[in-house]
Amino acid sequence: MPIKMKSWLTKSGLNSNNIHSDISPKAFEMWNPSIRAEASDPETTITIYGVIGEDWWTGEGVTVNRIDAALRRIGDMPVTVYINSPGGDMFEGIAIYNRLREHSKDITVKVIGIAASAASVIAMAGDKREVAATGFLMIHNCWTCVCGNRHAMREFANTMEEFDLTMADLYAETSDQPVEDMSRMMDEETYIRGKKCVELGLATSLLDSREVSESDDEESKQTNALKAMDIALAKSGMPRAKRRELFSNFKPSTPSAAGGVTPGANLSNTPSAVVEPDLSAALGAANSLLETIKGLKHANS
Repeated sequence: MPIKMKSWLTKSGLNSNNIHSDISPKAFEMWNPSIRAEASDPETTITIYGVIGEDWWTGEGVTVNRIDAALRRIGDMPVTVYINSPGGDMFEGIAIYNRLREHSKDITVKVIGIAASAASVIAMAGDKREVAATGFLMIHNCWTCVCGNRHAMREFANTMEEFDLTMADLYAETSDQPVEDMSRMMDEETYIRGKKCVELGLATSLLDSREVSESDDEESKQTNALKAMDIALAKSGMPRAKRRELFSNFKPSTPSAAGGVTPGANLSNTPSAVVEPDLSAALGAANSLLETIKGLKHANS
């Protein structure tokens, strides 16, 4: 059954507008943006190859609006969803899960790399759920950033516990595992390999390895370069807010959603959706960011 969360945050000023989900650092490092589906039918395929919700680099990653647009183009046909994502915004992930579950035909989800956090919630939307033998689901308690006084923080912690229990219910209902076991695995931030996913019932089968490839195209190189810079900046001690500010300064200019190309989405004339960032403009700032890293390391030495 679809689950709705956004309406829960109503008291003490806590709402989805001032709560920002974050990505697990370990999941972000494990994510290899070069992993792609070897081949797919462009008329019935949606690919999720990036951050769920807001993206540091383009300002918008994989959103429910883009998934909804792809489903409208596909129409009344079965859909295959390929996932390789480090996670992101929990609320956006829940919204995408709900939208996929509402589709009139069967949904097949194929995890070709990693489906972490919010992306693992999306993976549960599949009537069929396939995970590569070398792929992973990662489930954990929600990571967020929130501002408020001590009373708001206490209330927020209680509210987040309800979110975590709801996600545990979803994993348990999908897999027929005890909800207590799912909660324990979430507490431990658990990475579940493909074969174990099948054993637990989180996946219905293993994905044929011939459906997975590693791309060496320019876009993959760009994404890996920016990911490496982000990790290096974090390890050098630069705060999250400062890193976000730096990357936002290099956001490429794009046409509005009313016409032209949507930022971060490569949508061809066929009814497919390849949801991944356009990072060429940001790469132009690579030298500047690397100099910042060197300066921080020098200051800390």
